[in-house]
Amino acid sequence: MPHLQPRHFICSNLIVKWLDQLFNISSQGSTVRKELLAGIATFAAMSYILVVNPSILGEAGMPREALITVTAIAAAFGCFLMAAMTNYPIALAPGMGTNSYFAFVICLGMGVRWQDALALTFWNGLVFLILSVTGLRKKIAASLPNGLKVGIQVGIGFFIAFIGLKNVGIVVNHDATLVAVGSLKSPASILVVIGVILMTVLSVKKFPGAILFSILGITALGFFVTSGGSAITATPSGVVSAPAGIGETFMQLNILFPFQNLAAALPIILTLLILDLFDSIGTLVGLSRRAKLLDENGNMPGMGKALTADSIATMGGALLGTSTTTSYVESAVGIESGGKTGLTAVACGICFLLALIFTPILTIVPAVATAPALVMVGVFMAQGLKELNFDDLSEVAPAFITMLMIPLTFSITEGIGIGLVVFVFVMILLNRMKEVPIFSYLVAALFLVYYGLK
Repeated sequence: MPHLQPRHFICSNLIVKWLDQLFNISSQGSTVRKELLAGIATFAAMSYILVVNPSILGEAGMPREALITVTAIAAAFGCFLMAAMTNYPIALAPGMGTNSYFAFVICLGMGVRWQDALALTFWNGLVFLILSVTGLRKKIAASLPNGLKVGIQVGIGFFIAFIGLKNVGIVVNHDATLVAVGSLKSPASILVVIGVILMTVLSVKKFPGAILFSILGITALGFFVTSGGSAITATPSGVVSAPAGIGETFMQLNILFPFQNLAAALPIILTLLILDLFDSIGTLVGLSRRAKLLDENGNMPGMGKALTADSIATMGGALLGTSTTTSYVESAVGIESGGKTGLTAVACGICFLLALIFTPILTIVPAVATAPALVMVGVFMAQGLKELNFDDLSEVAPAFITMLMIPLTFSITEGIGIGLVVFVFVMILLNRMKEVPIFSYLVAALFLVYYGLK
C-alpha cells in the first residue's frame, strides 16, 4: 500500500507552496521559514514602540491604554500595506521623532489639541500621497547622488547602533562632552557584549536566524542575571491579556482644523511633510541598498509604491489616533536575518496584532537583548562604505557629513539636508554644476528655506 501522509502535513505543504508563489519567495533565493523568522526578528527589534509611543503621545493628553492598541493596529496595517504594494521586507509603525514633535512641540509647545494635531497628521499624509502618485517623491529620491545614498545607509547604521548602546547605558549623557561611556562592568553591558560576540560568530558561520536566536538567548539569560536587585528579564505577569478599545481615539481628529486655522496649520504641515518625506526616503534608500533591492542604475524599483504605502499608512494611523506612521530602520534586523520579501513584513504585522493578546510575554524582551541586534545591524550597514570612491573627495565629503550628522542630530532628515547642501555647493564651486540633477538643486534650496525658518 502507498504511504499516506497525514492530512495536516499535506495542508501545511500547500500553505507553504501558496505563500512561496504569492510572495515569489523561491525566486528571491529565500524560504518561507526564513521570511517568517525574519519578520519575528524585525518585530523583536521594534516592539519597544508599543510602550514608547503611548508614553510619548500620552503626554499630549491622549489615552495611553487605547494608544497601545492603536499603535499595534497602525503598525500591522502599515506592514500589510507595504507587503501588498511592494513585496518588500520593510515594516512600518508610528515613527519615533515625529511622535515627539507631535506631543511636545505641536500639542504642548503650541497649545494645539491632540484632535487637531491628528488632523494635521492626516492632511500631511494626504499631501504626501499626492506627491507619491505624481512621482515627485520618486524624483526627489532619485536626485540624491550615489555618495549621499551610501552616506544615508551607513549613517542609519551608526544611528541604529548608537540607539542600541544608549538604551542600555553603554553610551550615556555627559555635560562637558555630550556623550561618554557608561559602566562596562554592569550586568547589562556584559550581556550586550556577549550578544554582539554571539551574533558576530553566528553570522560569520551563516547560522539561520542568527540575530533572532541571539535575542532569545540573551532574553533567557536575563532571567538569571540581576541588576538593581531584580532580574534583567522580568517574569511575565501572565500569558494573555485583553486589549484596550480604541473608541477614545478612533476618528476623533478634527478634520477641518487646517481650514479653520490656516495660518497656524500651514507651517506645521510643512514641517511634518519635510520630516516625513526625508525620513521615509532616507530609510527606504538605506534599507533597499542593504537588501540589494536596487536596479542597475542604483535606484529602488518600487520606490513610488513604497512611498505611496507610507503615505496611506500615515493617513490610516491618523484616523486610528496616532502620529505619523512610517517605514522603520529596524527593518534592517529582519533583512540581515534573511528577509527578502513582503512575507517578512506580514509576519511582523501579525506579531504586532498577537502582541495585543500576548502582551505579558512579548514585552518581557529586555533592551539588553535587542541592543546587540541594533549594533550588528549597524555593522552590516557600515559595509556600504566600500562602495564609496575614496579618491574623489567631492563624493566622500558629503557622504561623510551625512553619515556623521544622522546619529549626531538624531535625525535622518537633518543628515540628508546638511549632506545635500554641502554636495550642491561643492559641485558649484568646482564648476561641475551639470553633474548635479535639477531636483538636487531644488531639494537643497528647500532645505535652506527650512533651516532659515527654524
